[in-house]
This record gives sequence, structure tokens and C-alpha cells, in this order.
Amino acid sequence: MRRTTMFALAAAGAALLAAPGAMAQKRENGAREMMLSLGGGMKGKKLENAIKAADAFPVGSKQNPVRENSPAGEHAYLRRLRCADGSAPAYERRGNIGPGPYDFIVDLYAVTCPGQPAVDVHIDMYHDGPDDRPVPGFTIVPAED
Repeated sequence: MRRTTMFALAAAGAALLAAPGAMAQKRENGAREMMLSLGGGMKGKKLENAIKAADAFPVGSKQNPVRENSPAGEHAYLRRLRCADGSAPAYERRGNIGPGPYDFIVDLYAVTCPGQPAVDVHIDMYHDGPDDRPVPGFTIVPAED
């Protein structure tokens, strides 16, 4: 199967998982399992090594995306970010940018604080989440259990 077709199918499946009635954020990541079954993504030692290598880059960058669980996890993460003044930033999904450092599809969000230019935040939704690492220039409130 062509790689682009595989990623399109995985994105469609992930959208179905985000539909009303999807399980809570802290759950088995069905989207990740689906992506792995289609031949995308990493697991095990290979994933661990890729995460260690990515940690050399800023959180939220293309090289070190936020690691979340499902579209609901992406939105939960973004709602927990705080601007320097303590306010919650506005955000807008710009689309997916294809495979990231873990060979899973990465979504790009524009995150904006009042009076500031938008910041690109890359999120990989094929992980366990919640990710408590703030994007540089932001703080983050703890995830609710």
C-alpha cells in the first residue's frame, strides 16, 4: 500500500475515533494501534530511541512534537496551555504535515496569545498522553485525572 494512502486511511480512522462517544483521553490508544496495523509509526525500543533523539529539540517543534492521545487529547493539551499573562491562548488546526519523527502523522496548530504572533505547535496524537511538557513561551496547567 502506498505510504500516502496509508496515512490518509489512518487520518480517517483517527477522525472516527474522535467522534462523539469516543472513550476518555486516558485509554488505550486505538488510533496508534490502527496506524501500526497499517505499517506506520514506531513502537518498542525504536520509539524509545526516537523520543530520546527528539528531546534535543524544543517541545512542540516539528522535530519534537507534543505527544498526545487522539484528537480529543490534542484539544485537551491546547486548552491547558497558558500565555505569559495567564490567559488561555486561541488555537486553530492548520492540518497535518505528514509523518513526524516517530513515523506517525503530526498535526499543526497555530496557537495565539493576545497581542502576540501565532506560534506553530506540532502534535502527534498517537501516544498515551497527557503530555505535561509546555511549549516554549507557555506554561501548562496539570491534566485532570
